[in-house]
Amino acid sequence: MDPSAAAGLRAQLLQLYGSGADGCLKKILELAASHGPPVREIPAEPWDQRDVLLITYPDQVTCPEERPLRTLRRFLGKTELEELFTSIHLLPFFPSSSDDGFAIIDYKKVDPALGDWGDVRDLGRRYRLAFDLVLNHVSSQSAWFQDYLRGVAPDRRYFIEVEPDTPTAGVTRPRESPLLTSFATSRGPRRLWTTFGPDQIDLNFHEPEVLLEIIDVLLFYVSRGARILRLDAIAYLWKEIGTPCVSLPQTHAVAKLLRQALDALAPGVLLLAEANLPQSQNLRYLAAGEEAHLVYQFSLPPLLLEGLLSHDARSLRAWLKEL
Repeated sequence: MDPSAAAGLRAQLLQLYGSGADGCLKKILELAASHGPPVREIPAEPWDQRDVLLITYPDQVTCPEERPLRTLRRFLGKTELEELFTSIHLLPFFPSSSDDGFAIIDYKKVDPALGDWGDVRDLGRRYRLAFDLVLNHVSSQSAWFQDYLRGVAPDRRYFIEVEPDTPTAGVTRPRESPLLTSFATSRGPRRLWTTFGPDQIDLNFHEPEVLLEIIDVLLFYVSRGARILRLDAIAYLWKEIGTPCVSLPQTHAVAKLLRQALDALAPGVLLLAEANLPQSQNLRYLAAGEEAHLVYQFSLPPLLLEGLLSHDARSLRAWLKEL
């Protein structure tokens, strides 16, 4: 990594970890070296109006006695859809325990019921692939969380313990499930932060080792063919008691750091921020080209569909005028 890129990473790490920034930067550079030389085969123009991206679960199309990822590849070719799509977003294909795959047990494995990394590679020969980087939480069945329950280091520090009298009423809630869940651990009962439910345990990004784990996963996905990385639930990543805990400055610092790492090590790999927030907050993840390359427009699909069904584009036009 060239010195200017390393300096950019250090600036974000200083905001996140203060005096621990230099040690964290050293480990990031070691991680980058362990994943091999930078990815350079990606075209300079990331997309244009001819690109069409298919979003699909890996088992959306099935065939008896065939792995779904292989069936998907065969189906796309057989039905001539292959000529329509340039990219495929494979929704989570990892071992998981709930939430349609978003409670990930192991980031680096393909669920054997779906296929293997060879099947993913075969899809990547024809399409640009998008993977989900689920960076806010992991499954309660993950090795990290099981080590936490047993008190094994460093995983013991990977999750957010909250004392019973801690005020959390002002925390923004995306779901109706309780914010905190009690677990029995080797050190007695502990209440942990669970934004999306009791099976999805939030990661503690105050701990630099957690950020390093996620950067390792990001680079691993790039090495396995990911050319778009969807930052799942990015807005909820950093927690500070006394704030709404959504889209905090530290969260944007992490987004900038991930962008800088990709620009240095895999230029052309795109970050897609999934921040289901009011428009002004959503667009901050573009941040003048410093964070994500893309953000979702959650209002557009229903407004477009409503216009098609009603033959009336007034609602769509009114929304477009506000962009």
